[in-house]
Amino acid sequence: MSTAAPRTAGPDHLWSVDEHLDDILATVRPLEPIELHLLDAQGCVLVEDVTVPVSLPPFDNSSMDGYAVRVADVAGASERYPAALEVVGDVAAGAAGLLHVGPGQAARIMTGAPLPPGAETVVPVEWTDGGLGEGPATGMRARSLAPEGATGQVNVYRPAEARAHVRAKGSDVKAGDRALAAGTVLGPPQISLLAAIGRGTVRVRPRPRVVVLSTGSELVQPDEELRPGQIYDSNSFALTAAARDAGAIAYRVGAVADDATTLRDTIEDQLVRADLMVTTGGVSVGAYDVVKEALSYAGDEDEPGSGVEFRKLAMQPGKPQGFGSVGPDHTPLLALPGNPVSSYVSFELFVRPAIRTLMGVTDVHRPRTRAKLTADRALTSPQGRRQFLRGRYADGTVTPVGGAGSHLVAALARANALIVVPEDAESVAPGTEVEVVLLG
Repeated sequence: MSTAAPRTAGPDHLWSVDEHLDDILATVRPLEPIELHLLDAQGCVLVEDVTVPVSLPPFDNSSMDGYAVRVADVAGASERYPAALEVVGDVAAGAAGLLHVGPGQAARIMTGAPLPPGAETVVPVEWTDGGLGEGPATGMRARSLAPEGATGQVNVYRPAEARAHVRAKGSDVKAGDRALAAGTVLGPPQISLLAAIGRGTVRVRPRPRVVVLSTGSELVQPDEELRPGQIYDSNSFALTAAARDAGAIAYRVGAVADDATTLRDTIEDQLVRADLMVTTGGVSVGAYDVVKEALSYAGDEDEPGSGVEFRKLAMQPGKPQGFGSVGPDHTPLLALPGNPVSSYVSFELFVRPAIRTLMGVTDVHRPRTRAKLTADRALTSPQGRRQFLRGRYADGTVTPVGGAGSHLVAALARANALIVVPEDAESVAPGTEVEVVLLG
């Protein structure tokens, strides 16, 4: 993986959301392709077209349990005047050295078994007496008649058209067809297809490894006892889950105390398993904002060109942000605010697209749509900032969930969308059409 150097600007420059995102996407590069076994490639992106080496199915085969026959031999068959055929043997799935079906003959055939030479169609076992001369076989009884390997006679009570209940060779895909195109994300159906055409490995961009760590001496892990002044660490869990949802292999690091040396040592220890680092907290202007203290360096002689720039963005929530690279491999690092809603919104806007870029997917963004705002009163927004409010989207309408506070985790849990209020709008009246980022 290679990264370009992020842009720099003066400390007083107020970055727009688009400027910051464009800088991230111009800096992060897709991971180098590797060859992986099929199950290891789940969730990865193909880097080359896959063509079909052999037709699927590779031979004509039966789609039913029944009898392989010639069309002329069952023409006009009925319950009153069945066609009586000689059973010459069985054709099971995987059979080789097939029987030959001649005039007046039938071969008992199983689902998936190759159509034997001479046969032109398949009559389901339910259209026969199962070879026991007792009238049409139905239901479970049909499957219990005529022991395997039995020969003799079978009565057929209905005619069948040519190639009825026959899966034709190449009816799924033909040899030489393109099975999957480069850029395809491999899910279970795609892996099934690759296995079906005989591909055991595939060349893909691997899923990015993302390390998530939160900072703050006040943070306590879930299930531990809270003491005065402490809160549970929710950010690292939320962002790790969000990274996995985006397609990454994500690792959560327990909260790091407000100590710059400890934080920097922790980050350096984690670089061995990181294609992308994400921190949360410590990026504002407080006395204990250790992420800025630990990472605001750009002149390290051992790591030229590395360092993180901390920025102010014209957005709410999520004004303070950090972006740059760390370590000898210039691993990208995004430093997010510590308030839970600010952290999550920042992830959706900036980190998720970075992860998707590392994966090599074509569309890295969440889908967006327009929706009618339903609310009891107008939404207010600070002038000059792009605001992202939690909302509930359904059937072309969106309703705000909770207030604008960046600490309201419960409201975030009920939201499935972000309502976008542009920089030039100070209020949005109910009934107005607004832009919506869909999170689900």
